[in-house]
Amino acid sequence: MNRRPVYYAIRMSLVMAAYLAAWALFVWVGDSWLQMLVAVLLAVISTQIGFVSHDVGHRQVFRTRRASDIAGLLFGNLGIGLGWGWWNTKHNRHHANPNHEDHDPDVSPAVIVWSEDQVEKSTGLPRFLAKYQAYWFFPLLTLEAWHLHVASVKELFKPTAKRRGTEGALLAIHFVLYFGLIFTVLPFGMAVAFLIVHQGLFGIYLGCSFAPNHKGMPILTAEDKLDFLRKQVLTSRNVKGGVLTDVALGQLNYQIEHHLFPNMPAPNLRKAQPIVRSYCEEIGVSYLETGLVKSYSQALGHLHEVGAALR
Repeated sequence: MNRRPVYYAIRMSLVMAAYLAAWALFVWVGDSWLQMLVAVLLAVISTQIGFVSHDVGHRQVFRTRRASDIAGLLFGNLGIGLGWGWWNTKHNRHHANPNHEDHDPDVSPAVIVWSEDQVEKSTGLPRFLAKYQAYWFFPLLTLEAWHLHVASVKELFKPTAKRRGTEGALLAIHFVLYFGLIFTVLPFGMAVAFLIVHQGLFGIYLGCSFAPNHKGMPILTAEDKLDFLRKQVLTSRNVKGGVLTDVALGQLNYQIEHHLFPNMPAPNLRKAQPIVRSYCEEIGVSYLETGLVKSYSQALGHLHEVGAALR
């Protein structure tokens, strides 16, 4: 549970150096379709910044809330245009009740439906998509980054918004610099293509990193009465892999351990895994760990099964 200041100092420095270097490369490449490769690079780096913001939000990095909030605002709002206050509140609700129909915003049937009960109650777009939503899943992820940006801005106009001025100013600075630089360096058509590639792949990478964690796992309702350990373990899935998998998924592939100990520094989750897995075996609690491809197969299979009634 001890914090890892040296690790995070290096990781955060590397991520920000890569981010600034990528934008310097963007300016250097200039008016060229090679910018689509720069867009791909920036999508990867933007997601890595998102992973850092995630760890900061869980108080894994800094001891005090103030330091965590400052870092979160800089990495989230200013860095990638993600509203720190909105996302942190939403994510904490998810952690409190993972995969719960009534309380987890990540299984809200706003676009995709996650259970047969949601299918029965669905109308409009969710009902239209639900029939073949497993096939729609990855195409819809191309819009995920845009959704996060829009939701971050919309949150500023709600009465419950905190730090409205600070968050709004940082988001405004981000978008002015982001769109200003792109449309200054590139001609209009190429700039639009750059936006589509960058934001589309940013959304796909984010979605592909979070989807293996809970999608396809049991959906809880008000009738389910589980203790904390079972509520977290039975709704989470670990993804097997080595160092490359850890880096690619921001170490969220140790999702079970992360949900049991959300403020445990990410690099320590691998060390906690054998302890948690052994304890779950000892008390007879199912502990699911699978490969990355298999995790997507299970998630998509669940989505397809949920929509069966409409087929």
